[in-house]
Amino acid sequence: MSKALLHICCGPCAIQPVSLLKEEGFEVEGFFYNPNIHPFSEYRKRYEAVVIASERMGLSVIYHKYDFEEFIRKISCIENREEQHSFCWRIRLQEAARVAREKGIESFTTTLLASPYQDVGQIKALGQEVAAKYGLNFLARDFRSGFAASHKASKEWLLYHQNYCGCIYSEKESIEQREKRRKI
Repeated sequence: MSKALLHICCGPCAIQPVSLLKEEGFEVEGFFYNPNIHPFSEYRKRYEAVVIASERMGLSVIYHKYDFEEFIRKISCIENREEQHSFCWRIRLQEAARVAREKGIESFTTTLLASPYQDVGQIKALGQEVAAKYGLNFLARDFRSGFAASHKASKEWLLYHQNYCGCIYSEKESIEQREKRRKI
């Protein structure tokens, strides 16, 4: 049985990818690494949701350090939102690839491919680029078809559901959109 490392952005988005990868015959190991999440209280809620989801799914997860300060130093120099997104996806994919190679796991993927709110095409391209650099296989799956089922299950499991991507910029945009809707 081949092993795959699954980068996990949050508990709800992990459910369907774990199930699908196991159906494909992979032994799945999770990897929670998200230095982009802000504030720290939000990070803790997502961390705890991953702990609960992984216990429910019988999934072993590697919990990486939360290095928000380093992330914010680097991303604050990038002014273009599209470039910020690319940077954010890339650092998580690179760290997932590094850990996969370190652990002798030949394949990796990410739950970012489960969200209808992410640029799946760009994430797949970045994943394949990073995989080539590390001599690994990127499982460029489109997990979005299972998004609704994952969220239904996660609500039954009482997992925390976030209302923005995670970064400080996304949080600001989410608040601005809510305020704009209130004024209409």
